[in-house]
Amino acid sequence: QVQLVESGGGLVQPGGSLRLSCAASGFTFSNYALSWYRQAPGKERELVAYITPTGIITNYADSVKGRFTISRDNVRNTLYLQMNSLNPEDTAIYYCNVVLSTHNFWGRGTQVTVSS
Repeated sequence: QVQLVESGGGLVQPGGSLRLSCAASGFTFSNYALSWYRQAPGKERELVAYITPTGIITNYADSVKGRFTISRDNVRNTLYLQMNSLNPEDTAIYYCNVVLSTHNFWGRGTQVTVSS
């Protein structure tokens, strides 16, 4: 079965960095585009970043452009999100996502808290 397991979240001070990972299994990882989403308390889940199967094309939400970098390792079946210059507005649960045959699959998420 499809499994997505996020890790790497935590508490970080404003201006700090974190690197999130998403370990995937149960599907042919290199064939599919992948995304990172986040959901802050009281807000809807929003798309943060997207990457095509080969990693050549990436897209970002305006709020994270220039600060976050999405990447993937198609040998290790792992998706990454490098987050720099974090600010309190980045506090949220971060989820990785894959769409297979119109069905959305999600991990359980990893909490990122940006606070002094």
